[in-house]
Order: sequence, then C-alpha cells, then structure tokens
Amino acid sequence: MATAADLSKLLDREYENKSLTELVKAPVSALAGISEGDAKLLKEAFKINTVGDLGRNKYFRTATALVDLADSTK
Repeated sequence: MATAADLSKLLDREYENKSLTELVKAPVSALAGISEGDAKLLKEAFKINTVGDLGRNKYFRTATALVDLADSTK
C-alpha cells in the first residue's frame, strides 16, 4: 500500500523530494534544524553519520520508547 506524507517541514529543502530509501542514507544534517556543526558532534559522540544511523541508535531508540511508554500511561 502506497502512502504519502508531507515531510517538507522536517527536511532541508534539497531533501524534500527524496525517497525514503534516499533519506535514510542522507547525512543527518538533511533534517531541518540539524546544522553541520550538530552533525559533527553526533558523529564524534555516537558515530552517527546518516539519518538511518540516528534512527537506529540504541540510545535514541531507548529514550523514544521510554517517552512513549510514559505518555501512554497518562
């Protein structure tokens, strides 16, 4: 099943028309609000280079799961 989503507010302009496969392989700075400096710090601290690396990072996934669980008990 095909789905559509407007990701323009989440991405830098040059990445707005990329496929999900391309976005996962894109540098983390493709995300709106993440500067090249931020990307450098993520790389140094967590070895995160791409959007996929960020989304698959065990610390970020753990934090997201904890927030989701906490929010679901409200």
